[in-house]
Order: sequence, then C-alpha cells, then structure tokens
Amino acid sequence: MAFPPVPAPLARALDARGYADPTPVQAAVLEPAVAGRDLLVSAQTGSGKTVAYGLAMADTLLDGGETLPPPGAPLALVIAPTRELALQVHRELSWLYGAAGARVAACVGGMDPRRESRLLGEGVHIVVGTPGRLRDHLERRNLDPSRMRATVLDEADEMLDLGFREDLEFILGATPAERRTLLFSATLPKGIVALAEHYQREALRIAVAGETRGHADIEYRALRILPRETELVVVNTLRLVEARTAIVFCNTRNAVRHLQAVLTERGFTAVALSGELGQGERNAALQALRDGRARVCVATDVAARGIDLPGLGLVIHAELPHDAEVLQHRSGRTGRAGQKGISVLLVPPSRRRKAEELMARAGVVPVWSGPPPADEIRALDQERLLADPLLTDETSEEDRAMAQALLARCSAEDLAAALVRAYRARLPAPEEVTDPGFPTGRPAPARRDKPRAPLGPSVWFRLNVGRRDNADPRRLLPMLCRRGGVTRDEVGAIRIFERETKFEIRGGAAERFADSFGRTGSADLQIEMLDAVPDLPRRPSRRRG
Repeated sequence: MAFPPVPAPLARALDARGYADPTPVQAAVLEPAVAGRDLLVSAQTGSGKTVAYGLAMADTLLDGGETLPPPGAPLALVIAPTRELALQVHRELSWLYGAAGARVAACVGGMDPRRESRLLGEGVHIVVGTPGRLRDHLERRNLDPSRMRATVLDEADEMLDLGFREDLEFILGATPAERRTLLFSATLPKGIVALAEHYQREALRIAVAGETRGHADIEYRALRILPRETELVVVNTLRLVEARTAIVFCNTRNAVRHLQAVLTERGFTAVALSGELGQGERNAALQALRDGRARVCVATDVAARGIDLPGLGLVIHAELPHDAEVLQHRSGRTGRAGQKGISVLLVPPSRRRKAEELMARAGVVPVWSGPPPADEIRALDQERLLADPLLTDETSEEDRAMAQALLARCSAEDLAAALVRAYRARLPAPEEVTDPGFPTGRPAPARRDKPRAPLGPSVWFRLNVGRRDNADPRRLLPMLCRRGGVTRDEVGAIRIFERETKFEIRGGAAERFADSFGRTGSADLQIEMLDAVPDLPRRPSRRRG
C-alpha cells in the first residue's frame, strides 16, 4: 500500500529515504478521519511511530503551505523518556521536515543547557527533549510555549515508569489549551489512560492490528539452561545467530560489567551500557555499535531505554525481565520497521514457570529448546566458510599469482587447512553446554564422554590472576586457547591459587602458546614459563560425616 497524500516537502523526503509503503501505524494516523484530532496510539517500539507522528502533525504545522513560517517560538514539542530516544527523534524529524525549512532543536540532559538556550532564542520550529530538561527551560523562560500547535508524548508509559508524571503535567499545563496532543505508548496502563483523559480533547484511540499481542516481526525463543552455564549459552547464542548487532540484557550493573568482560575475553567486540556510565562514555559505546566497531551491547533495562541500533537482529535476556511490559520493551529493540528479529530468553529450571507467565501476559508463544550445541555451531561455521566472500568473490590476477606461488610450496590440502585455521581464529569458540530437559542421569554432551588423550610431556606456566580476581577454570580455558592458539586438548591441569594460576601446556605446543599469548589480547594478563613442575598442594579428600 502506497503512502496516502502528505504535504509535498515531506513526500519528497520520504521518497529520498526509500519509504515506499507506510507501516501500519503510519497508515493509521494518515486516515482522513484522524485529521486534526488528538490521538492516543498504542504502538510498539520500532513500528515506525516517529515518522508516524511527524506525518500526523504535518498539516497542523504547515497549515496548507509547503514551507514553515520563519523560526521563532516553537510550533511543536516532542517529549521522550531518554536522551538517546530524544536525539534519535531529533534526527528523524530533521530529515523529514528538512525540505519544509524546519529548524529542529534537541534539549536533553547531559548536554550544554546554555547552547540549547541560545538555539531556542534564535528561533526554532520543533523542540525535542526529555521531561526534566524541558521543564527547566520552561521555568527559566528559555522555551516559549505560546505558539505551540502540537505536543507529542513518545513512549509515554516509559516516562511514567521513570517517574516523570509531575514534569509531564507541568509541561502540558504550560502549553496552550487548544494544542493537538498526540500520545504514543507501547502499552496503555491506567496511568496513561488517566493522563490522556485529563490533557486530551476527545482523543481518537488507535491500536494497530497485531501490535496488542506481542510483535509480529519478532521470533521468540526460550532456551532451557543450567544456571551455571548462562554465560556459555550467551556465547553460543551469539555465535549461532550472528546478527550484525545484538543486545544482551542483565538486571544489575554488576551483572552487566561481568558479562561484558566475559564476552570480551571470549573474543567478542562488546560494550556495556549501565547507569554508572557518564554521558560521554554512553555516546562512545553507542557510536561503536553504530559504526560496527562493536557488535554486542550488554545493558540494563534503564540504560537501554530509547536506544535505536541499526541492524539489531538479536535480543538475549540473560536474566528474565521483571514483568511482561519490560519483556516487550526489551524485545522491541529488534524487529523494527519491518525488519525481522529474534528475542531469546534463557530459562533455568527454577524460573520456567515465571518465564511462561511473562510470555503469556505479553501474548508471546515461544519455541522451546535446549541451548545451541557446539556441534551445531561448528557445522554452521563450515557452511558459512563455504559461502564466505573469500571463496565466492571474483579472483584478481594478483590473487591468482599469489595462489600459484603458494601452491608451488604447499599442497592444496595444507592451504585449505590453513584457510580453515585462519577462519576459525577470528571466531569465538563455541562452548559445550547441557540441556537440563534431559532425563536424570543422561550423560552430558558427547565431547565430555570421549576419553581425553594423555597430555604427555608438558610445560607449566604461571598466570597473574587468581581467586581474588574471580578466576574460574570455565572462563580461563577458552581464554588460554584463544590467546595462545592452542586447542583444549593441549591444555592440561589448571590450578587456581589466591593471587595466581598455574597451568600446563602440552610440550610440543608450549613455545607456540607463549609466543601467541604475548602478541594478542590485553597486556594486563601476563604469563611466565616455569622451569620445573611446580610443587602443587594435594587436594584435600572429602570425608563423609
């Protein structure tokens, strides 16, 4: 379905951006019966609602013309719950109204209020901001609401959850009574309905079909896991899906810090978002995700509110959300504007009932399974290698000359093996994980059942982390393999002490391990080759009492 008629400058902007067909919410707000009305719209995050309300208020702002009047006191005000969402809205409305000559200003916490005051004093058409900063500008008389024709509350339920009711009531009370008020919210709890009844005039309520029960563009999966393997399952899920960008949710700042460190050590490019970061650190993390320098974001719910990441195809709930609304908001980071996404819940046995209740309230029917097994990921790696541009792109004459030189010195099989090693070296190793849905007593994955080959002659090393640094063999082993360029079978005993860890490497791999470890990864982790087998204390035997 093509876009209904919209003012010419906005139509040109949509065409330039490749907008051929409206999303359901965009089509709904452009219906003839909606013109000029106050709106109470139930729309999920990622449904295209920013463009929707930009189009909905266009006739009100342009008043039949193709360009806006000279800038002065603002004609429209958009209120958003977070800095990130407000800045995202600012970008969207700037291109949408660019051809109409609009000046769009952003007023958000963490930015210089004096600069914002100067921009407002020079005259603007649309102001986008967060509740606290907008109220501050109103109280200081930097923001003149006298000419306001339209006010938009974006993600209104989030603003109430964050405690902005008093600020919203102050802002709405300061704007002209005859303004249009467009209220957009993913959910419509009683607080939102009460706010609408008090500040809107005979508002038209719109619930876009299919958005009141989950999200049609998101595939939900629920994975049965063992609590001690949460980090391993996150690793395998990221490896299985291989989304351009992924976000992993935790419930606390400490959990975010820990998981981000684990994923970085495993070889993922991961950043953290939590409330303890300053605005500069948040901006740097988000920019790393947008320009591709980082692929994974580990975040708390509050820190991730309002962020919009390009190509975000995967959401992982490493810890279950507290309620169904949070589940929807988390999952709504993906599957945006017609794109498909995957939302994965990690569910230990003790939390299965809680997970089922959450998904039932959210109207979600997931696909249940065990965690992604390592063998499945290895098989996918083989398929991905065969489809990699390295093998499928056209070969240049220079490439062929180099290939002939290599074939003159090495066999084709050796070269293929080297290619496989190089391909695997850039990938985090998949982990062996267990499905707790197995009947009691069933053996764990096959790799653990295979008898391990004798290590043979070995060399011992010392690593400068120990129990006081929360060293754990389950995290140390993949780190040693990745940084040292060795396999698990080439690593022997790992003994963790208070301030250090001692471990053995198969003799034939020791020099290669030491050289590779010193050239890769953080310099904070240091190893030392020991001249002799260390005198290790015997493990105490357990006595039954």
